[in-house]
Amino acid sequence: MPAGDRVTAPGHIQFGELLLGPGTPYRWRELPGWEDSPALDSGTTPRPSAHGAYPGDLWAQPRTITVDKLTIRAPGGRIGAAMRELKAGTALSEDEQPLVVMLDERGPLLVWARCLRQAIPIGKGYRTGTVAGCALQFEASDPRRYSLDEQSAETALPRDEAGLDWHVTADPATESLLSLDLGSAGSAGTLTVTNAGDAPAPAVLAFRGPVSGPSLTDTATGRTWSYDIELAAGDELLVDGATGEVTLAGASRLYTTTGAPEQLLVVPPGVSEFAFRAAPDTPIDPAARAVLRWRHAYW
Repeated sequence: MPAGDRVTAPGHIQFGELLLGPGTPYRWRELPGWEDSPALDSGTTPRPSAHGAYPGDLWAQPRTITVDKLTIRAPGGRIGAAMRELKAGTALSEDEQPLVVMLDERGPLLVWARCLRQAIPIGKGYRTGTVAGCALQFEASDPRRYSLDEQSAETALPRDEAGLDWHVTADPATESLLSLDLGSAGSAGTLTVTNAGDAPAPAVLAFRGPVSGPSLTDTATGRTWSYDIELAAGDELLVDGATGEVTLAGASRLYTTTGAPEQLLVVPPGVSEFAFRAAPDTPIDPAARAVLRWRHAYW
């Protein structure tokens, strides 16, 4: 099922298939770490013989999210089932799962996380179906929060328009010289994309053949992702900015890279343009495509 498919109201939290919040046996009161900015690794270094420092790169650390002051409430004969569902839904796992939170009218946001700790104190209220003061702690290795809906943009290689047909051989007695044929539309080979968030969003780029030496250039920075490869019709080269992988039919093609590191393939906040090109002096096939996929990203 899609991530967050059960989230419908403010206060809902969904981890995998487990839903917390309104309409469930699990009510929470605090969520530290969700709206906080993540901790940073700073590359700033002190000036050796002057005041201040040289500003360095800033890299966000994993995000820790705590569902705090959680109360489990169920009829006395159902508290065991509610406990079992909570424990199973937050069991330790090596793999991250979608954690979706909807706080207010802004709608839900998504991280991929693991549940690292469950705190479930058992007291007098357990026999009557109430467990208070519980907490769940999650860690998201990527601290950015994402929109649920994935965005995409697609373009063909640039090619000129066919131009006007001026009917120079038309017979004025039978054909109108005003009915000009504008020709087929051309293509600029440009992707215009928008990241509505405030954090750079890692993207997935797909080059679809037939195309030789495909490349994509961020027109603002000049950074180019290019690949020394020949793609036939039906081939799709996938470039994953989050993992740094380059694959064709599941097999690595990282060795074909001739441009920028794949980890730098991001959609910055705001509006950006990317240019799709093929190797110089190679035939342009109108079926060739570049497809970019991303989510709006927020700190």
